[in-house]
Amino acid sequence: MNNQDRTKQILNDFDIQAFQQDLIRWFKDEQRILPWRENQDPYRVWVSEIMLQQTKVDTVIPYFNHFMEKFPDPESLATADEQEVLKAWEGLGYYSRARNLQTAVREVVEEYGGVVPHDPKELGDLKGVGPYTKGAILSIAYDTPEPAVDGNVMRVLSRILHVEDDIAKPKTRKVFEELVRGVISTEDPSSFNQGMMELGALVCTPKTPSCMLCPVQEHCRAFNEGIETTLPVKSSKKKQKKIPYKIVIIENNRGEVLIEQRPNEGLLASLWQYPMIPMKDLGQESAKIWFEDQYGLEVEWGQKLENIKHVFSHLIWEMEVVKAHIINGELDHERARFVSKEELNDYPFPVSHQKAHKHTSL
Repeated sequence: MNNQDRTKQILNDFDIQAFQQDLIRWFKDEQRILPWRENQDPYRVWVSEIMLQQTKVDTVIPYFNHFMEKFPDPESLATADEQEVLKAWEGLGYYSRARNLQTAVREVVEEYGGVVPHDPKELGDLKGVGPYTKGAILSIAYDTPEPAVDGNVMRVLSRILHVEDDIAKPKTRKVFEELVRGVISTEDPSSFNQGMMELGALVCTPKTPSCMLCPVQEHCRAFNEGIETTLPVKSSKKKQKKIPYKIVIIENNRGEVLIEQRPNEGLLASLWQYPMIPMKDLGQESAKIWFEDQYGLEVEWGQKLENIKHVFSHLIWEMEVVKAHIINGELDHERARFVSKEELNDYPFPVSHQKAHKHTSL
């Protein structure tokens, strides 16, 4: 059975119109006041949706306000230096979002005169604009009845329509996209999709849904069957890999601190950090040799300052922060430099290394 036939089967005897009305009425009455909801400007919607990926609303609000002050329109973001953009994103994590956003906005300025395209194919072809972001922009900014399916929406609909497909599997998203196409309001797709997102964030939460407060409770098959806490079905993720590092805080005789820029591709690309020694197969002496080979500096380890653990979605960095002293040598590393402690604030650092900033004053 294909997804369209299955959608018809699932929606059989489901009161779509009443569900739409109840959801939209609740959203208009109870929606949170959020800065990106001040208007339907597609650029603002776009920036907010990218920031909200993997990040809580309360965390995003100050970043969004600051970002929009610095880059209020596509032209200002397109012409900005990448390091300036990464600095404005500093602390939000998932920095590829910022780079992809700027790349895509540059294309919008060059190809579409700075107007975010409302054509689904043109919008979906932009870098970093996946099916969810495309649907969110089209529905919220352009009132186009396109599905915007993320984990929140799959959780909500899995309960309302009693769907037991594993939401951790990529193919399941297609199932829910078809279901949203079947139930979305064509008259007010903006409020409908935002209502679904709001319902998942405030009421139909992952572990303890507030069913007694739910505006669409009478439509919820899982609630009626008493199985709302068993849905959605979601298989467990792979175990995160742990990688040990030594973070080195080192100053020259002018009191400047050694930092380096990460590679232009890959994890935390182009951000700055203190030197990191991969300790998986290295002892203390081997670490010194590795450091000298990489940076041209012979050092003596000083005191251990702290341990920092930073968790990514797929791995965990376990970092020992140490002080080191230069014995001799000259810095020889094309992506590293000594900067004054005041200048550290000008460079975008990942959160894990921001935690080590305080040790530069020791």
